Amino acid sequence: MFEGRMLSEHVRDLLVPYVETAVIVGRDGPIADLPGPDLGPLGGIAGALSYAGERGFTSVLTIACDMPVLPDGLLAALAREAPAYCPDAPVLGHWNTASMEALLEHIAASPRRSVRGWAEAIGAVPIAAPAPIPNINTPEDIAAL
Repeated sequence: MFEGRMLSEHVRDLLVPYVETAVIVGRDGPIADLPGPDLGPLGGIAGALSYAGERGFTSVLTIACDMPVLPDGLLAALAREAPAYCPDAPVLGHWNTASMEALLEHIAASPRRSVRGWAEAIGAVPIAAPAPIPNINTPEDIAAL
């Protein structure tokens, strides 16, 4: 909880100005990681790409649930082009749904399931954060905001 609300609610509010639909992927959401559980953020991105592609969307904007506060302008910059990602927090990215099959192949072939590695492999544009991005993992992290 942060400011009386779940972290995922804060993150959803950050995305709403930039997306038509906001959904939660992974163990706390209705959309499963692909190709299966316990693959880390790449599995969540693959699940989101599949879900979006099945519904006719051409891209997804992703963020981790532990980033309830972002520097001004960062999501707007990411939303302008795909593929793009934030090197300071690579799960924060904008991905083309057409890349889903290539992502599944990458997950199967790569022993290192790094979002940064995936982003670099597909030539995603790196968009640096204009300020540090708080990452919430402990009660102390929340208190520091």
